[in-house]
Amino acid sequence: MTGKREQAPDWNRLFEFALGQAGLFTTKQAAEAGYSSQLLVHYLHIGKVVRIRRGVYRLVHYPQGQDEALVTVWLWSEQQGVFSHETALALHQLSDVLPSRLHLTLPTTWKQRRLRVPPGVVIHHAALDDAERTWPAAVPVTSPLRTLTDCASAQLAPDLLQQAIAQALERGLIRKSDLARIQKASMTKAPRTR
Repeated sequence: MTGKREQAPDWNRLFEFALGQAGLFTTKQAAEAGYSSQLLVHYLHIGKVVRIRRGVYRLVHYPQGQDEALVTVWLWSEQQGVFSHETALALHQLSDVLPSRLHLTLPTTWKQRRLRVPPGVVIHHAALDDAERTWPAAVPVTSPLRTLTDCASAQLAPDLLQQAIAQALERGLIRKSDLARIQKASMTKAPRTR
């Protein structure tokens, strides 16, 4: 027999995936834990899991958290997206910005993909290095400096940008020497978004 033997379903492994993701997991993660799509559908019908969106599920007994919408979008991005722009300002608690949509930066290699972008999500593309990513929440977020340069480039309302810069300086999240970079970004036009 040369066929690949199926892995037995491992509830603990599935729970480990969900634990760090606000109780959510993907179809791919379920498969890695030994759950076939048929078994996942069975658990959906008996009420052990809830479908959040295509390919993303939540364990029923895991309490619904405030980060669920963010984690759902991050899982949709195959864990490649980084929350940015106004969303990152809100997650860093910089300024009084109240984003009406979620801003997510995807790798530049995703530009050619045909995506079914979730409603209420604005997509940006950039090559981010590790220093430009932080984890202040259950999902990755652009660093405060990258967030401010992105917002400056995107022409965020000047009063909100100035408030965010002042708060970031006061909290030691950026240095005065970073201000020139933010100023330069405000003079460049942001790339088109989807």
